[in-house]
Amino acid sequence: MLVIACQAGGNARAADKEPPLRPGAPSKTIFVASNGWHSAIFVPRNELTPDSLPEITAFPEARYLGFGWGDAEFFPARDPGFTTLLSAAFLPTPAVLHVTGLRVHPEAAYPKDEVIALKISHAGFRNLIAYLDGTFARADRRPGKPVAPGLDPHSYFYRAKGEFHLFNTCNSWTARGLAAAGVPIDADDIVRAEGLMASLRPLSANSFK
Repeated sequence: MLVIACQAGGNARAADKEPPLRPGAPSKTIFVASNGWHSAIFVPRNELTPDSLPEITAFPEARYLGFGWGDAEFFPARDPGFTTLLSAAFLPTPAVLHVTGLRVHPEAAYPKDEVIALKISHAGFRNLIAYLDGTFARADRRPGKPVAPGLDPHSYFYRAKGEFHLFNTCNSWTARGLAAAGVPIDADDIVRAEGLMASLRPLSANSFK
């Protein structure tokens, strides 16, 4: 059931891929966290503006914002039924985006998870934020309204673009965002969390478990 909860994928707007960071070039640091089945991308909130990502206004005290996909019914459910599980696994289903505001470093927030730090170029960071922004299903540039409380303190679920199915997972979505940011991974080959993190470990600025 845990694997199904992270299923995501979609038609989120993907920016053009940015070339990998050149040695010595100015960079920004982002983080990818995984608990072994689900993955999420964390970025410093102070690097964002409401123009680039309107939903940041819901997290005024956060130091980092985390983004992860899940099935619109299964992911937010505290006790999902078997029918919901089957639907999430085998049928294309609507998406939600889970957004978490952290007041501490991701490593401190998730001490049992693997957290990998990645350095990307300034242009790559802009591409990543465009990718994240493009996942929100909103009609205009006003902040989207949460559809459910999140799974963590200071977190919410938002309606998202795209559909889920068994072969297009949250880890695939994470990989596509990182590839757009210039991280040299083959997003087409990523389905499981272990495959994603194995691809990122050799590229890590720092790796925490």
